Amino acid sequence: MQALLGIDIGTSGCKALLIGIDGAVIAADTASYPLSQPQLGWAEQDPELWVEGARRAVAGALAKAPTLELLCVGLSGQMHGLVSLDVAHQVLRPAILWNDQRNSAECEQITDVAGGLKGLLAATNNRMLVGYTGGKIVWMQQHEAELFSRMTTVLNPKDYLRLRLTGEVATEVSDASGTGLFDVRTRQWASDLIDKVGIDRALLPPVFESQVISGQVSAVGAELFGIPKGTPVAGGGGDAVIQTFGSGVIAPGELQTTIGTAGILAAALDTPQANPDGRLQVFCNVAADKWHCMGVSLNAGGAMSWFRDTFYVGGVGVSATVPSFDQTGPSFDQITPSFEQIVAEAAASPAGARGLLFLPYLNGERCPHPDPAARGAFIGLTACHDRGDVVRAVMEGGVHALVDMHTLMKPLGIDGRVVKTSGGGARSPLWRQMQADIFGCDVLTTEGAAEGAAFGAALVAGVAIGVWPDAASAAGSCRIITREQPDLATAAVVAEAQRIYRTLYPLLRGTFAELGDSTFM
Repeated sequence: MQALLGIDIGTSGCKALLIGIDGAVIAADTASYPLSQPQLGWAEQDPELWVEGARRAVAGALAKAPTLELLCVGLSGQMHGLVSLDVAHQVLRPAILWNDQRNSAECEQITDVAGGLKGLLAATNNRMLVGYTGGKIVWMQQHEAELFSRMTTVLNPKDYLRLRLTGEVATEVSDASGTGLFDVRTRQWASDLIDKVGIDRALLPPVFESQVISGQVSAVGAELFGIPKGTPVAGGGGDAVIQTFGSGVIAPGELQTTIGTAGILAAALDTPQANPDGRLQVFCNVAADKWHCMGVSLNAGGAMSWFRDTFYVGGVGVSATVPSFDQTGPSFDQITPSFEQIVAEAAASPAGARGLLFLPYLNGERCPHPDPAARGAFIGLTACHDRGDVVRAVMEGGVHALVDMHTLMKPLGIDGRVVKTSGGGARSPLWRQMQADIFGCDVLTTEGAAEGAAFGAALVAGVAIGVWPDAASAAGSCRIITREQPDLATAAVVAEAQRIYRTLYPLLRGTFAELGDSTFM
């Protein structure tokens, strides 16, 4: 049996997925790893955790299908992370991740140097959002000068895995878009902006189209990952972009949502449309003749993970001490309830969570409110609410944030007549129904939707070696397996909840700023 391998370096773990040349899922495996938050608003990971996670996930997937012929590997990963390497390609410090908020001042500096927001949009068609790689580079330059002086290469997470697999230093157009230093209209580095900011162009890797072969598995990579030497490795894509493709969204008018750690609303564009106020992100698509419009809310599934880890550890209603990552004893998963158990409590609460709303801004926010000072909040909490109501409010809050972003896309002609959903949230019938109710349209999942970006990476690998003649053909192979329709009985309730939700951030913005400047945080 011939197969394609997709590897996704996520925030909480790595997934390896094997699909056949018909697009059907053959086998998958995952390996988890921790996130480090050494200070408020910081988020880091040791890149070696990704390598070990990929090694374990690939071994697990291949063990489930030991007789197949592996044709090509596609890579995906969390976007915007800064992996800093020295001249010997050794990691200089823990990677600074996409949801890290430390470089707010540096992003403002870059914007000023570019000539304000207008100049920045002229250079890249995007804001320099907090979390983008460009701001992290400047942060290192200003705060870790000794390490910065030794840095010779900057990579994003999946591209570090590429380096370890193939020995090649490279990225592709979708992840390059997320650095904030890339002109998405020309699909090239924004050289004038890079020079103005004072970043050495040599730090940035060569850029491939996503569906081009970027290298082959080396002898070292083969020994480390158990993948045959010489196996071609495609350019791949950043997770937020490639999972849209993996959901079969390539035609204008369709929306794609992802409820993973972040909440993502995305659509394909035929042209790199102007991004007037920069609140949306317009990136290069993994299809060479397409672009990608999206908004990213920094917490969706991440808010659920926080709630579970804070209030459910040790079982439903039971507390326990969580061992550290390297401690012996029961694993974290063994002492915490599954998401299915928690969602069952949420399902007992009615739509609207009996008047309880949740703002999911636990790590600041990116879209539709680019505000690193934003904070999470429960609004409407009373003594009558139970834990099921609170869980439901957390779940609905992530969906309200997605719908909030859609208001920015409508002027671009993205009407959202149907939503295709992916990521971990796509496995939850309740979360799918919430999306149908709050968006007010049908919500579909495709066969690989729950596999997220790894499925899209495998599809890209197939296009790279000619299994499919083009991206549209590959996207067309995505089979629809579930459909949720809006519940008309709850339409008025969820519409009112969404209306009130949209008023909350403007009312609380000043309070969030005060909290960020306060001394009791």
